[in-house]
Amino acid sequence: MKLKLTCLSVAAVLLSLSGTAQAKNDLAGFHSEMGGCETCHAGEKLKQIKQGLTDSQTHENQSCKECHGGYDELAKNDGHDHFDPHASHLGDINCTSCHSGHDKPELTCNRCHSFDDIEMPFADSKKKKDWDADWNQDKIQKAIDKGPSETVDVIVVGAGSAGFNAAISAKMNGANVILLEKNEYTGGNSMLAAGGYNAVGTPQQAKKGIEDSIEWFVEDAMKGGRYQNDEKLVQIMAEKSADGIKWLEEMGANMDDLKRSGGARVERTHRPSGGYSVGPHIIHTLRAAAEKRDVDVRVNSRVEKIVLNEDKSIAGVVVHGRHSGYNMIAADAVILATGGYGMNKEMIAYYRPTFADMTSSNNVTATGDGIKLAKEIGASMTDIDWVQAHPTIGKDSRILVSETVRGVGAIMVNTDGQRFINELTTRDRASDAILKTEAQWAWLVFDKQLIEKKKMVQGYEHLGMLSKANTIEELAKITKMKDLPTTVAKYNEYQKTGVDKDFGRDQMPLNLTKAPFYAVRVQPGIHHTMGGVAVDTDANVLNLQSWKIEGLYAAGEVTGGVHGYNRLGGNAIADTVVFGRIAGENAAKFAKDKQ
Repeated sequence: MKLKLTCLSVAAVLLSLSGTAQAKNDLAGFHSEMGGCETCHAGEKLKQIKQGLTDSQTHENQSCKECHGGYDELAKNDGHDHFDPHASHLGDINCTSCHSGHDKPELTCNRCHSFDDIEMPFADSKKKKDWDADWNQDKIQKAIDKGPSETVDVIVVGAGSAGFNAAISAKMNGANVILLEKNEYTGGNSMLAAGGYNAVGTPQQAKKGIEDSIEWFVEDAMKGGRYQNDEKLVQIMAEKSADGIKWLEEMGANMDDLKRSGGARVERTHRPSGGYSVGPHIIHTLRAAAEKRDVDVRVNSRVEKIVLNEDKSIAGVVVHGRHSGYNMIAADAVILATGGYGMNKEMIAYYRPTFADMTSSNNVTATGDGIKLAKEIGASMTDIDWVQAHPTIGKDSRILVSETVRGVGAIMVNTDGQRFINELTTRDRASDAILKTEAQWAWLVFDKQLIEKKKMVQGYEHLGMLSKANTIEELAKITKMKDLPTTVAKYNEYQKTGVDKDFGRDQMPLNLTKAPFYAVRVQPGIHHTMGGVAVDTDANVLNLQSWKIEGLYAAGEVTGGVHGYNRLGGNAIADTVVFGRIAGENAAKFAKDKQ
């Protein structure tokens, strides 16, 4: 019988025991003393645990919530003044993402942040070797020789926006689908997306009277990509972008807010109303939609091999599960949606050595797995060495300061407080301009009006990233930007007349007149890998002869060709939604036709 305590009483016990000697000195040992292993692993689930068959830990996480309460309840009683780990932008992720039963607990937030003052229960538990550190080729081959443990129509690898959209699309087109994610929770890089989704011909644009066209969308993307994009892919993304917005809204997303991103000639970047970050909102929507449609989503499940039949057709994949070890799953079609390689230092150093020492805004999951999997079976690569530096990553951190902060009204100045570029230029030009300054970093300056329009900026303040003052003169003194008062006065005059005489900025929606005033330090950092697996307009992966690899599809940042040598802000989410849907639909059709 499971021992049940209230959230607060259990939390108190755990905190009191943190750092003390336990029988096994870990969370599992503590719970086993309370009520045995069945405290977390009950009945048939306990049997499966012993057999290593429950990588997703769904039952275990539900047990946590039954005893301690859900994230909303925990957030109300957490006791942290400046930061609450149970109310983060990651959403309602697995409890076991941070609190491992048999391993040293690790605050997931600290993968990007540094909340060293938060004490984790059982923090002195022994740290085990990372289960995904090596791809064991002998065990992979043994799994293949053993044969598939199960068979489905379509396997999707990677549970970010592209993966979720692909899996839901495949499911809605009649396929039996498994969505595999190596991380402890879903979301990938998409979870960190702060800007929006570029789309043309939407009701949102019509409501604001914005004149736009597919041709303009394509022209802007091609110009931003230095005309090295595959124009056929850009055309598809533009044509289907509005349908993607409708698709998300039908699943419950709010995409009503509209603004302009760098490199776009009009407002076409859609995002949630209230200025909230687009990534967490979309992932939350997709998680719920996948659950509603009974999509089989499995975390802690790293794909380490695409298996081919003798005729080179897709046979399935080998999955390395955190608990179940190596197993083969058979499928007629596989979709790669694993994201880019922005957090793989070896790949960055090899493909873009000038960026080798640069910080990255990427999720820790962006390690290029899909590129490795595809290359092993002869897939072609496109623009693989093109990596985008985002100009405004928080200095000395990995936190991206969204491009929409500039789009909504912030100005960018050097360490003396002087503007040096049009804030709405493309990311590559903005990054180059910052790196040409003496300090090689810059300030973004804004006021209370922007914080009221962009809720995400409040998060930067909570993270201690903002300098704040009651006057521009005071802000200049705090930040040592001696020329800031003159710069702000001149900019306010330009904003009033609508003519930027210095840099030709044609949209200045806000002046800088309403206290308090803010500044945040930013620097360029790795943000997006434009190159990757070569695909056609149906999301088919192409081999070295540019022929289709039958049954293999890809979507999102794992692919190349869509963005050319530079991606415009707002085009990444559009890419994941449009081509994720295409990949899912075509994979389902391929699998059904093959049967």
